[in-house]
Amino acid sequence: MSYPVPDTPLELLFEVKKSKFFAFAAYTPDRETAMQYLAGKREQYPDARHHCWAYLLGNPHSPASAAMSDDGEPSGTAGKPILNVLQHKGVGDITIIVTRYFGGIKLGAGGLVRAYSSAAQQVMENLTVKEQVTLSKVLVRADFRHEQFVRHVVNEHQGVVDHCEYANEVTMYIALPAPAISPLTQLCNGQGIQVTVPE
Repeated sequence: MSYPVPDTPLELLFEVKKSKFFAFAAYTPDRETAMQYLAGKREQYPDARHHCWAYLLGNPHSPASAAMSDDGEPSGTAGKPILNVLQHKGVGDITIIVTRYFGGIKLGAGGLVRAYSSAAQQVMENLTVKEQVTLSKVLVRADFRHEQFVRHVVNEHQGVVDHCEYANEVTMYIALPAPAISPLTQLCNGQGIQVTVPE
């Protein structure tokens, strides 16, 4: 199952009544990456009053995880509007951070909701996405002389060799897009290489 994910990180500035809202969006495949991204923005803008955020991890139509933070703004005025935008855009593995510099004019709860929503909306409308292809696990057992051949085939099909174990033969743990499993199996069988797809 493939789904859209952010291609390259994006940063936009949105102004409301002299308050500046810097909106950032990036690909974050897990919570740890999302929190590192947030920490980076806190370092980049240490004097900002608020760094509000939300993330949506996994397939956007059935997310593995979602979270948000108002970071000191009145409850429900920042993180929730950002997450709400994410939930309607159909993009997965994404974090949006909106960093706010107060401009001296209070926006009120309704104004904050609109501002954070608009900042998130704008960054999503300008974000370039790519298809994230879910990789399936495959186990390959081969003679040492076949290792480079297998690596070449895996590479050609946009897969990755997670790791190898060396004993009497080489056991390769591979992650591969599902449509590539059949061609890999056929090529390997032709060379006498054993391919197993774990259940």
